[in-house]
Amino acid sequence: MSSFCLITTTCPDEQSAKVISHLLLEEKLAACIQMQTIQSFYHWEGKMCESREQLLLIKTRSLLFTKIEALILKHHPYITPQLIQIPIEQGFEAYLNWITEETTSL
Repeated sequence: MSSFCLITTTCPDEQSAKVISHLLLEEKLAACIQMQTIQSFYHWEGKMCESREQLLLIKTRSLLFTKIEALILKHHPYITPQLIQIPIEQGFEAYLNWITEETTSL
């Protein structure tokens, strides 16, 4: 298992994305979070939907996923938010060390 990961989630608006981002950083569950406006197309409750969302790219350590998941589920406005963990197989060593320094130890 990779020690580092990228976690993605989407939020319906900038305000909810910023709340989640700030909480993750305050709790030292993430070293860096990037936010980007995206256009999403999906099926929901039997209908084809289209919406503007905020995509969060959360850089962290893999062992923090369950804590990040719990925080996001507690504060997320969606019933079923996107929550995906992508392993980081390789990266610039100094950057990965920085992620370790900026995130909490369990």
